[in-house]
Amino acid sequence: MIDALRIKKLVHRANYRGFKEVDLILGGFAKAHAAGLNDMELGQFEALLEEKDHDIYDWITGAQPTPTEFDTPLFTKLKNFTPDILK
Repeated sequence: MIDALRIKKLVHRANYRGFKEVDLILGGFAKAHAAGLNDMELGQFEALLEEKDHDIYDWITGAQPTPTEFDTPLFTKLKNFTPDILK
């Protein structure tokens, strides 16, 4: 069963981080995919949101290697995500 409150909090946290590029990527991804993530993937995304924005951005863009704990199919999906504003 989808926890609507958990999804709502996740989308909010992903959208309002303070680094606009990361807000667009994480927030857009969360809006588009959070409701379809399983519990494990939601946990992975929540853990990612605990990291620094500049680190996340560097991992997504490939400027720095993705740490092993985040090198998951979910993160690959995130890296391949294109925010609506860029389409």
